[in-house]
Amino acid sequence: MSGRHVCVLYGGRSLERDISMSTGRRVIRALESRGYRVTGIDVDESLVRRLLELRPDLVFIAMHGKGGEDGTVQELLEILGLPYTGSGVPASIQGMDKVLTKHLLLAEGIPTPPFHAFNDAAFRELGAKDTLSLIAEDLGLPVVVKPAAQGSAMGISFVVEAGELPRAMVSALSFDRKVLLEKFVRGRELAVSLLGDGGEARVLPIVEVIPSSGHTFYDFDSRYVAGETDFVVPADLAPGVAAEVERVSLATYRTLGCRGFGRVDMLLDDTDVPWVLELNTIPGLTETSTMPMAAEAAGLSFEDLVVQITESAWV
Repeated sequence: MSGRHVCVLYGGRSLERDISMSTGRRVIRALESRGYRVTGIDVDESLVRRLLELRPDLVFIAMHGKGGEDGTVQELLEILGLPYTGSGVPASIQGMDKVLTKHLLLAEGIPTPPFHAFNDAAFRELGAKDTLSLIAEDLGLPVVVKPAAQGSAMGISFVVEAGELPRAMVSALSFDRKVLLEKFVRGRELAVSLLGDGGEARVLPIVEVIPSSGHTFYDFDSRYVAGETDFVVPADLAPGVAAEVERVSLATYRTLGCRGFGRVDMLLDDTDVPWVLELNTIPGLTETSTMPMAAEAAGLSFEDLVVQITESAWV
């Protein structure tokens, strides 16, 4: 409701700071255009003190990555008794950890690529590097190596020869303490955005992501550099396939206990099986992000989208 005071949290110290700054600024402009009183906060160690002084009606979390998307700031807001946008603490923790997400998906029978994972202690102290040839044999090549809790495709490597695995592991461990090794699934990249809570969430039009020929996958530049990626909205899918993609996305969202908004990233293989890669509990809302594209295809302006996310936090 216009007139209410909303604090928008953005920036912070994660590796996704610049993306968060872009999301935050767009959200601030959208809310101001709809009559909200808005205070933007570039998050630092003064956050709690500032929130205690301001006592906003609501906090809009526009932070990506560690500190903002992993339950950390959500726990602080729970302590302060301030309502906030997006998923709660458990869903945020689960969604940020790709390995935990995949275990939860497997338990519910939701398709996700086969994988192995271990943390830096196993690699450094327990000789986990000696399992790499077994992993390559089990999963087959190529293998996708990625940090377990990092967004925006940071730290991801595509390994086509087993001898490249140790270097890819070291690279991924520079971004996070836990590493996921995942079977490569060749297929169409789909982004499915959702609005609302749990199984009652609304699925927005499916976006197909087609990186330019110079990119092996939907990497950082593909996501945030204009012209590096083509988007098809809605994706050109047969009705039955689209229905299955939506079903799997809703099941993923419900399994993790998400609310407010989110985005499921998946690969659709040549047999039309949708393989879930991850769930983003705070999707990007930049000019090149897929959720605003999906909202527009559903007839929602960017301002409409931001207002719906904001108002859902009071329900």
